[in-house]
Amino acid sequence: MAIREWPESERPREKLMLKGAEFLSDAELLAIFLRTGVKGYTAIDLARQLLQNFGGLRQLMAANQREFCQHNGLGPAKFVQLQASLEMGRRFLQQQLEKKDLISCPEDTKRYLLSRIRDRAHEVFVCLYLDNKHQIIHDEELFRGTIDGATVHPREVVKNALAYNAAAMIIAHNHPSGIAEPSRSDELITRRLKEALALVEIRLLDHLIIGDDVVTSLAERGMI
Repeated sequence: MAIREWPESERPREKLMLKGAEFLSDAELLAIFLRTGVKGYTAIDLARQLLQNFGGLRQLMAANQREFCQHNGLGPAKFVQLQASLEMGRRFLQQQLEKKDLISCPEDTKRYLLSRIRDRAHEVFVCLYLDNKHQIIHDEELFRGTIDGATVHPREVVKNALAYNAAAMIIAHNHPSGIAEPSRSDELITRRLKEALALVEIRLLDHLIIGDDVVTSLAERGMI
């Protein structure tokens, strides 16, 4: 039976408008994104099949173009549409942070960084440059590494912090393993960066380790 023949309360689009997106299942949300099914499958059927094939919504959304497009009902146009949607979501979270004191909203900061670097296959080192009100001046990915680690140069961090006239910083990097426990090298680079930044009167407020669904704050652990 085609979705248009279902009771109105069970159709994904109508259900979203009536109750809100948070009441939809992963398959229903994906069906709205897909818009149509394929021969013999409604959009909901196709969505369920894709979620099973990928292992879940997050895995589908993190897939590269080759992995994404080899599945029935998906292609380059859908891949581009998905990437644009993901980027809009990340920018929305970023803009929500821009006028906030990041010290007073740690969960928002963690949520933004999770969306930005959690699913990278290699380590990425991100710097959030803050003014004296702890609001974001600029953020950037300063270093990238292999899946085994990233080489972080304190001189580059200090140089960029001065260029942006930062009064404080929050740094973060992901662990592609998904484990958010800080390593010995994470502790060492945190100390080195804190000392280097202190020489130019810039405070290092936190170092966040981004895992699978967990963010570890070194400041909360008393390590900064």
